[in-house]
Amino acid sequence: MTQQGVRWTAEQVLALAPDAASRKAGSKLGAAGPWSEAGSSDEGTVWGLCKGSGSKPYQTVIDVADSSGPAYKCSCPSRKFPCKHALGLLLLWAGDDGSVGRAQPPDWAEQWLTGRRRRAEEKRTTTGAASGGTSGAPEAARRRAERRAERVTAGATELEQRLSDLLRGGLAAAEQAGYGLWEETAARMVDAQAPGLAARVRELGAIPGSGPGWPVRLLEEFALLHLLDQGWLRRERLPDGLAATVRTRVGLPGSADGPPVRDHWLVLAQYDTADARLTTRRIWLYGAGSGRTALLLSYGAAGRAPELTLPVGLAFEAEVSSYPGAGQLRASLGRRFTAPEPAAIRPPGVTPAQAAARYGEALCDDPWLDSVPVTLSRVVPAPDGDSWQLSDADGDMALPLSLSARSRPGLWRLVALSGGAPVTVFGECGHHGFTPLTAWPEGAGEAVGLC
Repeated sequence: MTQQGVRWTAEQVLALAPDAASRKAGSKLGAAGPWSEAGSSDEGTVWGLCKGSGSKPYQTVIDVADSSGPAYKCSCPSRKFPCKHALGLLLLWAGDDGSVGRAQPPDWAEQWLTGRRRRAEEKRTTTGAASGGTSGAPEAARRRAERRAERVTAGATELEQRLSDLLRGGLAAAEQAGYGLWEETAARMVDAQAPGLAARVRELGAIPGSGPGWPVRLLEEFALLHLLDQGWLRRERLPDGLAATVRTRVGLPGSADGPPVRDHWLVLAQYDTADARLTTRRIWLYGAGSGRTALLLSYGAAGRAPELTLPVGLAFEAEVSSYPGAGQLRASLGRRFTAPEPAAIRPPGVTPAQAAARYGEALCDDPWLDSVPVTLSRVVPAPDGDSWQLSDADGDMALPLSLSARSRPGLWRLVALSGGAPVTVFGECGHHGFTPLTAWPEGAGEAVGLC
């Protein structure tokens, strides 16, 4: 059952979409413009009127507290469940910007909800009498998980066949096929409820014809996708941590069930990435006592900033719980005990050579990892032909900056902060290079954001 008072993320809402077209259409309706009389109740009901092409607005109501999953009712003629209006209303509700306030449901919503819950209660009574009252929400959740796993397995099996067919035809055929082939394959993975596989397929579609060496890059990504497919199909043979990582990479939802760690957490970096559907905010934390680095993710509907905001360079005391998976750094922010305030905390730094080795070690736990968080100590930004690198001030090693880092204005802030002298830099180190996110001057000095 959905916990009352806790709103879903936009990612969780869009994961309910039956297909890519519904995701796109629902995202467009996730703003307050087309909605009126929207509201929500403490019992887990969300409702609203959506302006359509006709004279009467569509009546949309959602029961998000149902133990078997959210239920939808909309007066539109669509046969998709949820329809684009239900997705848009849930996105509006998830945004939690005051557009969907607390209220009493209107009569049309209350009638549907009362009838639905009466029928559900009658069904539970009948089922309980037949089974001796042994059925319950955990059993229903188990059956839903099994059904979804079956769909993902069918999708992974189909994807393996499609990859084999593409390789059999030669990589040159991938360039000739165009992006439509990849989008259609991604849509099939969405139908299989494997959004992680769908996202990787879409990334494949952008590689053919993307510049010199694209066949090599395409083959590398083919191999990683094949590895993920096989990991899912053989997940029962994997160690628990790696199996959890595979489930996460495929796109199955998880929860932060690790024991809460109370610590003084330094906010290392915060930055957003956006597409047509979502704005994703990544916040890196460092625990002064535990020495742990944790990643918080927050989401906002298209065009909206995520709710969670933490000031870079300040520290606060809080509890943080980790998500499952080998080598996974994602965590959930729990109870906070103090407000963010200045602190002399800095994470310990490593050399460029040690940073590269750390990424290599992390790939053993998660072969699909793009980068790891790393703090470099005593490095100097220096030009390298048409590129830039961070050179070890006390050695002869250097890390090249990623293409995205070279195009950001933060590069020039880093160069100005250094002035040719060593600095401490936190960022993400991976196969694309190093992306600096925050820097500190030598000695005492405040953090400088580079995002």
